[in-house]
Amino acid sequence: MDDTPLSVLIAALFLLILLSAFFSGSETGLMTLNRYRLRHLAEKQHPGAVRAQKLLQRQDRLIGLILLGNNFVNVLASILMTLITLRIYNDTGLLFAAGLVLTMVILLFAEVTPKTLAALHPERIAFPAAFVYMPLLKVMSPLVWVVNGISNGLLRLVGVSPEQGASDALTTEELRTVVTEAGAMIPKRHQSMLLNLMDLEKVTVEDIMVPRNEVTGIDIDADWEVSRKLLMESQYTRLPLFRETIDHVIGILHMRKVLPLLYRGQLDRETLLGIAREPYFIPEGTSLNRQLLNFQREHRRIGFAVDEYGEIQGLVTLEDILEEIVGEFTSDPTAHIEDIQPQDDGTWLVDGSINIRTLNTALGMSLSTDGPKTLNGVIIEYMEMIPEAGTSLLLDNHPVDIVQIKENMVKSVRIHKPLDRETVAVTEDSTP
Repeated sequence: MDDTPLSVLIAALFLLILLSAFFSGSETGLMTLNRYRLRHLAEKQHPGAVRAQKLLQRQDRLIGLILLGNNFVNVLASILMTLITLRIYNDTGLLFAAGLVLTMVILLFAEVTPKTLAALHPERIAFPAAFVYMPLLKVMSPLVWVVNGISNGLLRLVGVSPEQGASDALTTEELRTVVTEAGAMIPKRHQSMLLNLMDLEKVTVEDIMVPRNEVTGIDIDADWEVSRKLLMESQYTRLPLFRETIDHVIGILHMRKVLPLLYRGQLDRETLLGIAREPYFIPEGTSLNRQLLNFQREHRRIGFAVDEYGEIQGLVTLEDILEEIVGEFTSDPTAHIEDIQPQDDGTWLVDGSINIRTLNTALGMSLSTDGPKTLNGVIIEYMEMIPEAGTSLLLDNHPVDIVQIKENMVKSVRIHKPLDRETVAVTEDSTP
């Protein structure tokens, strides 16, 4: 080294610092690649992505290769810095200062800067680096194998298996976060649909079913003229057919089959029984995602929800489940809900049997759906008694006036617009 020109030593030192920056930046770039985007690009046969994916299949080998290269060039740079210092100043006392200078140079130009750049733009750094590492890994494989063998042995001593890489699978909550933070890449409307789709596992048939007392159907034993009128004026595509009460359901009538016979005057009770399809029963605790698949498998669009005793509790349709995903099929959620009647003074007259989820969606409330499923049930649970007409209470920041009590049930209530926080605070402070 004594006869090596000083300019050559300085150029070699500069080259080693560049190599150190390459190893540091490429390590960060490869490790911060979006695994899902990488998989997508690899499936499209992007050359850099294909090589990067192969390298990341065994991260221990890749890390071993990068650290071997990085440490080698850093040690060699330290040696060259020592030689350059001695050549220029011929004073061993300055070696400490030279080491400190080299440390700062490596820290700034070979560590912090390239790693920050790689973290911000991982693909721009990782994909070109993959072309270098693939052949380098083959050349250095014996040394890498030895280093990894020792390192993996130490990991096994502490109970860590190097073959078990981190799982790329996302939990439901993690996927929810990804969708929420997608920003402009996913339109707001689509985000809402995706989030609702993930919520189907948490929602059951009981949460969205039409309560049994609100189910409209045809009583086969009722006066035929009354039944005929109901069939002609029905707004539904399918109607339950029962005997006396909904507990004795016979089948489901499809109006596509009923109306032609009705208009030709060929419809009677026997014909009605003949064209009715057998009823389809659903446990009320079935999750909506499971029921959606069941409807698809059974080629059904309507079913009766039953409790653990087999008693019919309500009715659920495929449309009800789809509305949980895409939202109501109208711009105004209260426009088609008979149980909610907007008033001129800005309040809503609401039927006590309305489903809590429907009420929350229509009026923007956030009443808990874990307990009672109807507004009547929520009010009775809240007051721990059957209230009298004229009673007022506060539910989810909304003043509620009980309008009518009938048959030990809250028949109708008036819901006001939500109070502002200052009003709520004054109300709570003035409560004795």
